[in-house]
Amino acid sequence: MKAVQITGFGKADVLRINDVDRPAPGAGEVLVSVEASSVNGHDVIVRAGELKMVSGRRFPIGVGLDFAGTVAAAGADVAGHRVGDRVWGMVHPRERHTTGGAAEYVVVPADRIAPAPEGISPVEAASLTVAGSTALLALRDSAHLTSGERVLVRGAAGGVGTAAVQLAHAMGGHVTALARDRHAELLTGLGADEVLDYRATTSDRIGPFDVIVDTVGSELNCYRSRLAKGGRMVTVGLSASALAAIAASSVYGARRIRAFSANPDTAVLRDLAGHVTSGALRPVVDSVYPLTGIAAAHRAFERGGVVGKHVVAVAA
Repeated sequence: MKAVQITGFGKADVLRINDVDRPAPGAGEVLVSVEASSVNGHDVIVRAGELKMVSGRRFPIGVGLDFAGTVAAAGADVAGHRVGDRVWGMVHPRERHTTGGAAEYVVVPADRIAPAPEGISPVEAASLTVAGSTALLALRDSAHLTSGERVLVRGAAGGVGTAAVQLAHAMGGHVTALARDRHAELLTGLGADEVLDYRATTSDRIGPFDVIVDTVGSELNCYRSRLAKGGRMVTVGLSASALAAIAASSVYGARRIRAFSANPDTAVLRDLAGHVTSGALRPVVDSVYPLTGIAAAHRAFERGGVVGKHVVAVAA
């Protein structure tokens, strides 16, 4: 089978499409024939060598956190998944993989997949797997958003941001989206009550907010100060400076900055699919690349300015 792998850390040029043996599922595992995978920040920083503590230094390393496709085979002790079922899922972000979602096939534990939502394509499903589950867990499980609360979403036009705007709206939040002014119409259509141009808006002129979802990872302390009494802030934009700000914020107790990384299981993916089926969450796809264009997809991600997700169509 074809699989995208890296054989050394560096820029997008280190990505290789290699011929590798198709894996076989073991007990409790499922083999998925992948139709689409998306580009996530995790993929980019692993490739750049910024997560060596997780990925290790042994090559090759697989690429692609998420995937959408069909069940091709199931190992022993797997119940509830049959060959041909449409599924979506995610490899474990804190384990080393020689192949990931950007491959023709991927083997994962059965508790890391769920039936894909009806009514959307594999490309659209792949655009929501990580982004949607990240937004759902950040708002529901980390920030504990309740109806009527004021929510700020930083980086609202990106993959996690567009999902967070929609889910916060569906959960009854009053949503302020911080993004480029040209994305105002899109974000309003997704449920934002207010859209502010981040280039013309300083943190001291907005708020207070009950919940802040940050996907940027900069100026965290400035935005944390805009929390209302009892407010909660969650960031998914991790960097060295962000980690320092997170650690320093512990003195603020409940109003500290919470670090967050999604690691959805079957139950979370089923909940996410329910939001898609109900119409509360819809995919936002910026661009679609063939598997041979994955280096270009990574470069586009790193340039920024994405609206929704860059998706790799594995099965063209």
